[in-house]
Amino acid sequence: MAQARTNRTRNLALIGLLGLIAVGFLAWWFIFRDTSAASVDSVAAAEAREQAIAEAAGDTSSGDADAPADDATESSTDDGGSSSAVDSGQADSATSAGSPIEGLWAVDSSIGTFDDACLDLACSAGFVGFRINEELVGFGAKTVVGRTPNVTGTMQITGSQITSVEIVADMTALETDDSGRTSALKSAAGGLETNTFPEASFVLAEPIELGSVPVEGASVNVNAVGDLTVHGVTNRVTIPLTAEMQAGLVVVFGSLVDMQLADYDIPKPTSVVVLSVEEIATMELQLFFSR
Repeated sequence: MAQARTNRTRNLALIGLLGLIAVGFLAWWFIFRDTSAASVDSVAAAEAREQAIAEAAGDTSSGDADAPADDATESSTDDGGSSSAVDSGQADSATSAGSPIEGLWAVDSSIGTFDDACLDLACSAGFVGFRINEELVGFGAKTVVGRTPNVTGTMQITGSQITSVEIVADMTALETDDSGRTSALKSAAGGLETNTFPEASFVLAEPIELGSVPVEGASVNVNAVGDLTVHGVTNRVTIPLTAEMQAGLVVVFGSLVDMQLADYDIPKPTSVVVLSVEEIATMELQLFFSR
């Protein structure tokens, strides 16, 4: 009898322990886990961009390894014979090098979809936004991500240079993964005061030398020197960017790290649940240009 009581006690204790572990896991998953969206230079973001471009181009067979072999094409040789060339699905540098890209390009907001994934996973759409770390009461550290898909602008390419860029972001359309925080961004409590300063902009100050005409599918890393206006304050900045030619689009993405809030007269966000907010933020962008 005593042994049975001891076994029952042990079983109850084990069940209680497992229950605590389950509750702890659920609390971490739904409350403490950092669910901030992937940065623009992450693998997840690259995959989201590629999917968006494929969908825009109407490509439903991307990555199909079972493509029929009879897609091969015949080409004549000097001796009158023929040779087969199977389309590998990769860009042909011989034909795409030197492709005309000169002219005026405009931000294309039709590529991808701006949805909840843009705020907690990876974004397939174009946007301008920010990342900043904060400490919450009872929750710990969290990376806050805010993004607006309402972006307009143009880019002029002349020869192998980007000669002008003008980008304007609608800050009133900024969204985060928390409706309360999103609303707070409109007032001084949220720091950015988007009701008072509804736009942010970037204007290129120096031409960007690409070195050569970009090849389809290739990436070019550049530094964009220009005037960034946020919260009504303009500063000269240098933004490291990556530009890619993809399916007739120019894709541009990058981040300006160590952006001091004080340099733009941005007050630190305040809330009863916010213990502290870092003095620096990261500005990030992901844009598709077409013409």
